[in-house]
Amino acid sequence: MIDINKITAIDVHTHAEVSCRQPHDDYRPEFDEAFAKYFKSSHRPTIQETCDYYRSINTALVMFTIDAEFELGRKRISNEEVAEEAMKNADVMMAFASIDPHKGRMGAREAKRLIEEFGVKGFKFHPTVQGFYPHDRMAYHLYEVIAAAGLPMLFHSGHSGFGSGVRGGGGLRLEYSNPIHLDDVAIDFPDSPIIIAHPSFPWQDEALSVCLHKPNVYIDLSGWSPKYFPPQLVQYANTQLKHKMLFGTDFPLITPERWMKDFETAGFKEEVKPLILKENAIKMLGLK
Repeated sequence: MIDINKITAIDVHTHAEVSCRQPHDDYRPEFDEAFAKYFKSSHRPTIQETCDYYRSINTALVMFTIDAEFELGRKRISNEEVAEEAMKNADVMMAFASIDPHKGRMGAREAKRLIEEFGVKGFKFHPTVQGFYPHDRMAYHLYEVIAAAGLPMLFHSGHSGFGSGVRGGGGLRLEYSNPIHLDDVAIDFPDSPIIIAHPSFPWQDEALSVCLHKPNVYIDLSGWSPKYFPPQLVQYANTQLKHKMLFGTDFPLITPERWMKDFETAGFKEEVKPLILKENAIKMLGLK
């Protein structure tokens, strides 16, 4: 188990990008090529390499893959692999699962099994890559299982680096990831933590409004260096939303060291920094 008194931070947003059990699915390689160009990196550590790295910097992490088999036609990394690696590295890692909402009741059955048999701690959704509106009732079979277990749901929001530069964006629709669509989800599942991932360019104000209005909604600060955060995001993090902001990186795309370095000079109040880095996540994840 993670010793919350010894770790210095909890990164709630890291990715499992490489499977040690199956080869990479090269279907539609234009996505991988554009992704590496957009982020200026093709570095893809294994789950174990990531855990070893985070252990070396005394930081805990939440990790997940993204199941977008319906929209992309690409085979996912299995949730079981991510969860079993979390069990092996329980001193630093927690596993979130990802299930394509188009799987309906079968997806709900998978979620229930992953919770009961593998101890996953939450679920990750990427509306743009998975091709759905978060408030589409299609997804509610899945949400109901997650809510019954009292687990958080983390949603990508805003612009998507995945698909950027591909002809026609690869057919992926940015509008799915407008955080205003999470307002309905927060109403229908008011006791479930809902995390809006990333500064939500170009819909930052929508994200702040939903977070301010709905008590169960949080924002994670992953995907951008803090030196590029919109000023209103920093303003609300320092004031009305200081208990609802979470540290996240989007590793391996951004490293904790780079994020922390820029965080120090991004205008956050000293008394707010411990809340963002660890305390808010401890509460949201139910670690004590």
